[in-house]
Amino acid sequence: MTKPKSQRVGLYIDVANITRNGGYGMRFDILRDFACRESGEPVRLNAYVAYDEERARTDHDYRDRTFNFHSTLRDYGYKVIEKVVTWYVDEAGNRFGKANADLDMAVDALLQSENLEKVMLTTGDGDFIQVVRALQNKGCRVEAVAFQNVSSNLKREVDLFMSGYLIPNLLPVDGGEAKKSWGETGSRVRGICYTFNRQKNFGFMRYLNRIGPGLWITDTRRADSPYGTAFAHDSNFDPSIDRDQLPSRDLIFEFDLAQGEKGLQASNIVKIYP
Repeated sequence: MTKPKSQRVGLYIDVANITRNGGYGMRFDILRDFACRESGEPVRLNAYVAYDEERARTDHDYRDRTFNFHSTLRDYGYKVIEKVVTWYVDEAGNRFGKANADLDMAVDALLQSENLEKVMLTTGDGDFIQVVRALQNKGCRVEAVAFQNVSSNLKREVDLFMSGYLIPNLLPVDGGEAKKSWGETGSRVRGICYTFNRQKNFGFMRYLNRIGPGLWITDTRRADSPYGTAFAHDSNFDPSIDRDQLPSRDLIFEFDLAQGEKGLQASNIVKIYP
């Protein structure tokens, strides 16, 4: 049997944007796995980082931590593009720093797309909408991953938007070290409530069970679906959650998976975003 041709993938990460918008602690190796989930070949892996040279001259702890972080990214196969922080003073005398990577990231993605079939942008910045359109017109599939403060227009423009909260193990779950692997009975996962019956006080949660192909196969009755489903009784939701907002694709929950009489059940359900 002929092995399917690998899809050439480019992954572009605005590290500062993601870090300050919910992605602190994100695992860059998992993000690479997700970008290349369908036998993709990572042709370009670009991580755009801010570096404060002025601080590094006096703060050796900052310098060492930053050096180690950049070295880890390189170990995962990323090209680290440093954007040096430039300091300014506003009219009120307040000093502030800027290290905007948007232009570099946009130009690189457009120029390098000649050798790519899929481009993944890790940012929620709506300024990338025109870049997305240009990449699509060049024949690339464009996906985006982000956590908080994501442009709704960017979500609509890309071919696939995936909240980073929903990607297994991309961010640690609350409550410390998990005793079970994501998706196993007894583990804690993140997902959405895709259906809820207010008259009967129950619904169902859906979560991504594994990183793999077939993200469009949301019917968990199919063996090739990468998703899992768990029954959710009203009593298992945190009291602060407004049930009138359910079901919703926009609300993201964290919950435990327990084995019930008729299948998996979600318990200790808390809303983590927004």
